Amino acid sequence: MLLMGTKAHGQGHETAFKQILCERLGLDPDDIQYIDGDTDRVAFGMGSNGSRSMVVGGSAVTLAAGKVIGKGKRVAAHLLEAAEADIEFADGKFKVVGTDRDVSLMQVARASFQPARLPRGMEPGLYEHATFAPERPTFPNGCHICEVEVDPETGAVSLVNYVVVDDVGTVINPLTLKEQVHGGLAQGIGQILMEQVAYDRESGQLLSASFMDYAMPRADVMCNIELHENPVPTRTNPLGAKGAGEAGCVGSLPAVMLAIMNALEPLSVRELDMPATSERVWQAIQNAGAPT
Repeated sequence: MLLMGTKAHGQGHETAFKQILCERLGLDPDDIQYIDGDTDRVAFGMGSNGSRSMVVGGSAVTLAAGKVIGKGKRVAAHLLEAAEADIEFADGKFKVVGTDRDVSLMQVARASFQPARLPRGMEPGLYEHATFAPERPTFPNGCHICEVEVDPETGAVSLVNYVVVDDVGTVINPLTLKEQVHGGLAQGIGQILMEQVAYDRESGQLLSASFMDYAMPRADVMCNIELHENPVPTRTNPLGAKGAGEAGCVGSLPAVMLAIMNALEPLSVRELDMPATSERVWQAIQNAGAPT
């Protein structure tokens, strides 16, 4: 069972954290029950914020797995009647170095709950916990390149192409990382092109209180997105991971807006407030007074 103090809400934590544990302990993902955010069962946690889940939570999983292996070696040495220094762990098995004698992690786990099979003075059970508090933040980085087309007759903005190169350190799961970046891009692009909270100037009444009035990006707004990774592991945590959850949104905001302004530069447009709706872009072109 894997209990986490982070909270998944679509990032794929249950997949990535299981991957870390499986890689460290040689387990099958189907053998792991994942629970997060249950305050009755998890003593400590700060949820998920600031692109910290993999950096902090993933590192805690790594440290806890190391503790399990450490205690497991003592139990395995006792079961195999060997010195603890002669026990190595790999592929889910504790093995006596230089021999074919071994016991699986599952066998050691079962034995750990039978006091008669444990070394004298060892507390029964094979469950460990760990917390990780980084001494300094990580610094993910990347490059976003956006190409847009603007129709000067209508002010409509169309995304033509988008390329991202990210360095988020060690990549645990390429698929879930890709989808997080896709989601972040949609958030940033939506904020640039259409999303706006509107209030009535006289009454203060919120006018965009539902998705009937508040525009959200859809599939037809997006374009082909080309993603690349240039991972440089950080030394600030055991995984070498850097924050990734906000990479898409942070990069897309300036990239899309700068692309729009670059397209409008020949029309003498020098200023444009978000969101860059067709009406606003068209009005900016008219105000600039340049021939279209």
